[in-house]
Amino acid sequence: MQEKFTREELLSVLDAAGIGGVTDVSRYGSGHINITFKVETSGGKRYILQRVNTDIFDEAPLKRNVMRVTEFLKKKGVKSLSVVAYDSPWRIYDFLEGYDSRDIAEEPRHAYDVARAFAKFQNDLADFPEPRLDDIIPKFHDTPDRLRQLDEAAKVDFEGRLAKVSSEMAFVDRWRPQASKIVDMMARGEIPERIAHNDTKINNVLTAPDGSAVVIDLDTTMPGSALFDFGDMVRTSSAAAAEDEKDLSKVYSKKDYFEALARGYLEGAKFLNDAEKENLAFAGRLSTFEVGIRFLADYLNGDKYFHTAYPEHNLVRARTQFKMVESMEAQRDEYEAIVRSLLK
Repeated sequence: MQEKFTREELLSVLDAAGIGGVTDVSRYGSGHINITFKVETSGGKRYILQRVNTDIFDEAPLKRNVMRVTEFLKKKGVKSLSVVAYDSPWRIYDFLEGYDSRDIAEEPRHAYDVARAFAKFQNDLADFPEPRLDDIIPKFHDTPDRLRQLDEAAKVDFEGRLAKVSSEMAFVDRWRPQASKIVDMMARGEIPERIAHNDTKINNVLTAPDGSAVVIDLDTTMPGSALFDFGDMVRTSSAAAAEDEKDLSKVYSKKDYFEALARGYLEGAKFLNDAEKENLAFAGRLSTFEVGIRFLADYLNGDKYFHTAYPEHNLVRARTQFKMVESMEAQRDEYEAIVRSLLK
């Protein structure tokens, strides 16, 4: 995807949407998939201009999903992204004034807030009407299929890196019997398909001083499992270290942050059935394991999907995820007890 655009190109896109008086257009945010700009105008009105990465997303179903979700929430009176114009691959949102984001949970309260926000988002979409949303990325959280991709990468060994990851592959093999649990439960109808966000990082929640929150980055909002949304919150917001921390002694899951996440989520997610509630702690372990095998597969494939800063970057990320899984496993009884206590 083209990374750089001239001011004239950007002004042309804005002009086509009827936005004039532009005083500044500058890169904005920390996303790595789409290219995002903040637009300032002489009248004080601000916008978000975004160029969708069409190498990853199929434009037609993506636009259809984003428009359907934002319009549905607007009709319900729920604060959400407001689409000003969407002429693929470009789209324009109103800038959400008075809201801010954070990249890490600096205290348990932040974990509580993000879990409560995503739970409300799922709750608000629980009565979303037919037809079903499009699958933007099919099998996105199909852990057995992710294992299949890893096994194919190991078999091909495109970069000759397999010999370096014997301990990581052994960890995968130990975890392999548990990998299909959520997918199997969904297939049996024990866990229902729901509309999931699928990218529940803390920086995808904007908050205002009054405590209100807006969930953003709706590109992967599609049918899935609520458990993977909660699981990825545990993976990201309970982590004591960065996703690519090389010193594994610093990597672990923080119990007080897990408790805050579980409390916030269960307070807001009124739609959960018993099977979903019983598997919340497990979802944290499985989601983290799944991301780890994705990093490992990409490392074996020559780093074709995730952006890397150095040759071993994806391997470092995989090791960090697997260490997080081990930490959650070591605290398994405590995490399960926390969820049970919150359900009383």
